Amino acid sequence: MMSYKEDAIVINDTIFDLVNSCFEKEKDSLNKNFRCNFFKENKEFFVKTDDDSYSINSKEINNKVETLHTSSGAISESFEKFIKPLKLDDKEEIAILDICAGLGYNSSAAISEYSDKKSLKIDMVEISHATLACGLLVPSPIKAHDITKKAIEKQLIKENYASLELVDTEIPKNMEINVFIEDARQTVQKLEDNSYDAIFLDPFSQTMAPELFSLEFFKEFKRVIKEDGIVATYTSSAPVRSGFLEAGFHIGKGPVFGRKQGGTLASPTVDVLDYSLPKNDEIRIALSDVGIPFRDPNLTDNSDVILERRTEERHLARHNTKISSAVKTPIFLTCEMEDEKLKRRVERNLNKMNILSTTSKEAFYILECENNYLETQEKDNNSRFRILDMEKRLKKVKNEGL
Repeated sequence: MMSYKEDAIVINDTIFDLVNSCFEKEKDSLNKNFRCNFFKENKEFFVKTDDDSYSINSKEINNKVETLHTSSGAISESFEKFIKPLKLDDKEEIAILDICAGLGYNSSAAISEYSDKKSLKIDMVEISHATLACGLLVPSPIKAHDITKKAIEKQLIKENYASLELVDTEIPKNMEINVFIEDARQTVQKLEDNSYDAIFLDPFSQTMAPELFSLEFFKEFKRVIKEDGIVATYTSSAPVRSGFLEAGFHIGKGPVFGRKQGGTLASPTVDVLDYSLPKNDEIRIALSDVGIPFRDPNLTDNSDVILERRTEERHLARHNTKISSAVKTPIFLTCEMEDEKLKRRVERNLNKMNILSTTSKEAFYILECENNYLETQEKDNNSRFRILDMEKRLKKVKNEGL
């Protein structure tokens, strides 16, 4: 049986072994050529994206190999999804937590954007030595990546993975960059309260790493982030968004880049979030079993346990506390339906929750708050408030009726 650390590594198995071998040879020989020649000799394992920055192929997952970044541009994705949404321009001292730092692109984008600040602290967390080492091997897409490389190299040497100081860039005096090579769940529990202006959450996927999208993990985020801080992640997944919500965050839509849907932004305060979630996303999170979050009570479970726990919780919630997610049933509330076959399926699901039809008084009662839906977030009219209101109304209809 693989250890959690082995199971959590997502880069291609072949390049994983080649990178480890490269640095073993470096340690044994103290010859810089193994590292210096690696990219040229193994270029087929790196994928050039549309902005000329490089990504890496994943291992085969569900009979499919993907890159770690969008093909639209690996470093561009960092700027668009993780830097542009932040509201940090007026701050002179900035602290950022970079979860699943990977090749170091998100941290590098932050360095590029905020290099002129009085103080910039970045805590990078990545479970895999080899993945971080790949950050040393790829050509730097921007100059700031050389600074990230220096921080990675120093930590890899400290942990006896690398042996040579080959990165000649120095970390500027106004910057502190720490690299934690361990399970992010363990790292975050050691961090101080109210200490980060931004958190980057960039695991490979929720199905590969639900432990990094769990409610309990997000509660730790809520503890360590500042009141006006922002968590940014690429995913628009319902269980991720509901996890943020249950952990006490306001949530909003993040930028669209390289995907059909925007990512997710979360903050303790709604003031720093510009855009609401799409209306149908709010409805499904509030009313459907698809909005059941991932749970990891002790921050120690592996992905299979967490996924199975959620599957069981969804099964128990369906027709009891949540409307069935089958055929996206909740989004048809208050709608006239012309497709008779689909309508029958939808209303069978609704009837089990004491909702007589898609256009019944119960349906309009549950969705009443969505009559005031705005694409922009307001203090008293925002995604969090509307979702919580719909949840409360569904509970009343199911338990008490109208």
